[in-house]
Amino acid sequence: MSKQYIVHSCNGANVGQIDLDEKVFGLEPNIHVMHLALRRQLTNGKTGSACTKTRGEVRGGGKKPWKQKGTGRARAGSLRSPLFVGGGVIFGPKPRKLSLTMPVKARRVALRSALSARVADMIVVKDFSDIQVPKTKELEKALKTLNITGKILVIADSNKAENQHLQLAARNLAYVKLILPSNINVKDILEAGKVVITESAINEITERLKK
Repeated sequence: MSKQYIVHSCNGANVGQIDLDEKVFGLEPNIHVMHLALRRQLTNGKTGSACTKTRGEVRGGGKKPWKQKGTGRARAGSLRSPLFVGGGVIFGPKPRKLSLTMPVKARRVALRSALSARVADMIVVKDFSDIQVPKTKELEKALKTLNITGKILVIADSNKAENQHLQLAARNLAYVKLILPSNINVKDILEAGKVVITESAINEITERLKK
């Protein structure tokens, strides 16, 4: 099963139609699996390098600061106690490995669910061959012509000849994120206000995810 979707040019003209495979773009989104995939992506993006020193690791504090009795002050054995400024930290973070795993089939289900959930906000373009020079204003003009605003995710193979100027044209636009079809992920798809995707990217994604 498949449904047809209009293909636009960068000039806003309708240049044809494309069949979207419902096995990839027409599923009932699985919220639970998408949540697991997003949690995995966010967790694996952390370095886990936060580190604090305990009282045994802070330099100094070897001498007893004052005598045990007779001063009227609380007894203390080291100025590197967590009670003092410059002392150690109680139960502070230590470097650790942060990683979550997820079966490949479940990750594919999450991607198919995310794509299916965003079909209504998806704009399909033939390619970006109309951008003849690597200028930011050229991409801005194309997006304005297509009436696309807000946070935009562009899914296209910038290594292809027809998209050769896309990467340089997009890198100075803070509201535009460009990713390769092979790098699609749940976080970027769900965060974007609009998803602009090329016809070839749809074919590549469909071929990979319909298995």
